[in-house]
Amino acid sequence: MFRKKSWKFMAVLMLSLMVAATGCAKTPAADSKATTPDQTAAKTWKPEKPVTLVVPMAAGGATDLLARAVEKVWPKYCPQPATVVNKPGAAGVDGSLFVSRSKPDGTTLIVGYGGGSPDLVTPQLEKVAYDPFTDLVPVARLSIASVVIAVPEKSEFKTIKDVIDWAKANNKPVTAAVSTTASANDFVMKGLGKVAGIQVTPVPHSGGSQAITTLVGGQTMIGGAHPVEIMSQLKAGRARAIAIATPERDPILPDVPTLKEQGINFSTWGSPKGVAAPKGTPKEIVDYYSDVLKKISEDPDFKKAMADMGQPVQYQNAADFSKFMRAAYDDYTKLINELGFQKAK
Repeated sequence: MFRKKSWKFMAVLMLSLMVAATGCAKTPAADSKATTPDQTAAKTWKPEKPVTLVVPMAAGGATDLLARAVEKVWPKYCPQPATVVNKPGAAGVDGSLFVSRSKPDGTTLIVGYGGGSPDLVTPQLEKVAYDPFTDLVPVARLSIASVVIAVPEKSEFKTIKDVIDWAKANNKPVTAAVSTTASANDFVMKGLGKVAGIQVTPVPHSGGSQAITTLVGGQTMIGGAHPVEIMSQLKAGRARAIAIATPERDPILPDVPTLKEQGINFSTWGSPKGVAAPKGTPKEIVDYYSDVLKKISEDPDFKKAMADMGQPVQYQNAADFSKFMRAAYDDYTKLINELGFQKAK
């Protein structure tokens, strides 16, 4: 009898000790200091070599200025320096192709990923040597630039209606300066011509600043640009904004009406501007840079620089930016179909 009771007592005692031990153990949910897998990865990997930030457009444009704003505050959040390198060509495709073929070791990133030219539109209109979704890995979104339609200072055009009326009355094409072929502003100009029933002839350049020089010099009748590219010319009175090609007015230029407000049922969300890495880049590296760029996007100096240049800060982490890119690609597909552009086979 005594042995049976002793055995039962010992069993109960052991069970109680096991429950107590389990209850005392910390779990990520219970520990307020627990880290997520992404945070752990970001803290584990650190770059050991300088980082190259490739800009697939010429110096002076919206993407280039964004990259240089990142470069300026980069040393605050990364132990290795970052250097901006411009690789323009083929409407942004050359720079993107270069990064896609770079070593996935965290030493080469592209700034400007998500732009309408090399990533969202061009692959749908013609064959390119890389796939923006399989050959590049989204790291973070930093901004979205709207498209402004502007005219030279001495232009007779005050509104989009003036442009359309002139084209129809004279039966002549309207020349339009754009940064590159298949860029966001090139897309807007083609959309404007299609919807308005006039001929608009885009004149592509190697980047936004070159297109603005052409516009201000009066070599084209109108031009498309991101606010950051043309803001100084607008403030100086050398150019005049007559329309915004987004669904709503741009807070950077609140007095400029949209195309839709002027009777043209066309809009696009402009040019997303993010950062991406070469295919095969380990998740821990992507997470590290996503975290660095989040800190940069929250940095007061960076935010001031962006505000001064007329470019909004709209950060997204790697996962959210990847979803955004898919949705943006699908939306541009719809616009391309609606406007009658032929997709690449």
